[in-house]
Amino acid sequence: MSNLYEMTTQLIIDINEAFHIYKTETKTRETEADFYTEVKPFADRIHSRVQEWEPAARDWVIANKPKYLYPIQIKTAAENIGYLGVYVFQKNMKDKRITEMVKSVLYVLNQMKEQLSSDGT
Repeated sequence: MSNLYEMTTQLIIDINEAFHIYKTETKTRETEADFYTEVKPFADRIHSRVQEWEPAARDWVIANKPKYLYPIQIKTAAENIGYLGVYVFQKNMKDKRITEMVKSVLYVLNQMKEQLSSDGT
């Protein structure tokens, strides 16, 4: 399961990068981000990672029944990660919505990472 740990770690890095893009680039630029050169490549990269991560994470949670982590949280986190891949490039998004979505996703990912490392995998 160390592959799941690595995927989870990479998603944490991706979400932090997405939040950084939102705070430093999207909010300060004059125009919208170019869809084909900025938004789509970033969103596609995150989407492909989360498609691989979600079933592995869900199966691990079902099999190991860790504290404070449930299959529905995995599903919701995966959906929100997909949304964030696009939302962080949109100037009209509310700061609170992005911040809360990032916090929620990072909570699940960090719980997963913590449970995986304490499980010895």
